[in-house]
Amino acid sequence: MSMVRIRAVEPLDGFRLRLHLTNDTVVERDVRPLLRGPIFDELLQSPQKFRDVRAEGGTVVWENGADLCPDVLIWGGPPPASPSSIPSSVSTTTA
Repeated sequence: MSMVRIRAVEPLDGFRLRLHLTNDTVVERDVRPLLRGPIFDELLQSPQKFRDVRAEGGTVVWENGADLCPDVLIWGGPPPASPSSIPSSVSTTTA
């Protein structure tokens, strides 16, 4: 089973991200609860810096070196055992 990862990201209003996954699923996540620790302070204080997010290495990263675990973003924790699982989301579409 190949691991599902993030291939593209779009910043949305607030601290939400639209994630385009390698299995062609699109999910939206509110990442505000995940932005903990000093490395995220400038992202929380500057919406423009938060919007400068990019996909790299299968996850999301920012210019200041901050990143988030792709499994937490996609699955909310470890990936499921079933390769046919699709991440749940407020809005999920497949291409």
